[in-house]
Amino acid sequence: MAAVLVTGAAGFIGAHLCLALARRGIEVVGVDNLNPYYDVRLKHARLEWLAPFPNFRFETVDVADRAAVERLFEQGPFEFILHMAAQAGVRYATENPHAYADSNLSGFLHILEGCRRRPPRHLVYASSSSVYGANTQTPFAEHHHASHPVSLYAATKRANELMAHAYSHLYGLPVSGLRFFTVYGPWGRPDMALFKFTRAILDGQPIDVYNHGRQRRDFTYIDDVVEATLRVMEAIPAPNPSWDSTHPHPADAAAPCRILNIGNHSPVPLLDFISALEQCLGRRAELRLLPAQPGDVPETHADCHALETLTGFRPATRIEDGIARFVAWYREHYDHHA
Repeated sequence: MAAVLVTGAAGFIGAHLCLALARRGIEVVGVDNLNPYYDVRLKHARLEWLAPFPNFRFETVDVADRAAVERLFEQGPFEFILHMAAQAGVRYATENPHAYADSNLSGFLHILEGCRRRPPRHLVYASSSSVYGANTQTPFAEHHHASHPVSLYAATKRANELMAHAYSHLYGLPVSGLRFFTVYGPWGRPDMALFKFTRAILDGQPIDVYNHGRQRRDFTYIDDVVEATLRVMEAIPAPNPSWDSTHPHPADAAAPCRILNIGNHSPVPLLDFISALEQCLGRRAELRLLPAQPGDVPETHADCHALETLTGFRPATRIEDGIARFVAWYREHYDHHA
């Protein structure tokens, strides 16, 4: 197999994908801009985790830099591209909206243009469960419309799906968009609830619980996300000649383009999530109950039948097991890096 390109390689999901590919003996080129949205030391630590693999090569590349992406694709063609780079976070978009336009819109366009010039066998890119937005019909299924985003982040991810379809339609590019549902686990992001709660509880600080704890989230363990992503990568989409333009299916297309949910299909009330974390830490949390924040949705719940039908795989890690593995990693990592 020729090299696989992974963007966002120093990020949470990207680093895990690089590790899984490298362990399989596949040549991996990982790129990241190492931006300071959260502690860059964690990003460097993830790269140190990958460094022992001689078949992993890292380059500092910002996908928002058109010339840099063009130079990157001159190294190709890449057999597969896993595009995980993005400006993450729902709430940060209210502070720095231009970062989302630069990375998530212009950056994705640069990747699509690179694929147009030097096509991979398959482009797989990260979308998000946030695209379901104001839709409250659960479980969320790919055939549900995603036309009412409630955050700029969600709007950019939905825009990515539309851009991918356009390039697939115009140039026959095989593309798959993955709507990830609240991914968690070792090496996770410090801005995510599990990381923030763990740090606060161990430091004896209160934790902020929005919407008075009434949210439910479809927490999806990182190993399940990696397994699903790599199975999808190898299941290259083909044009669907039976697609009906008079009754268009939102997640399918006449072009070789698809959208898939990647979730645990098992939403957990946030207070139960906190209780499981308290059990693992052996400490009680002090809860600071607050109103819902702009851009948050009350519940996420993935319908993963399409993923299971395509790949034979369905995420199923129990929240208690996933949290225990995260806590073990957190204690080991921060003891070691204290």
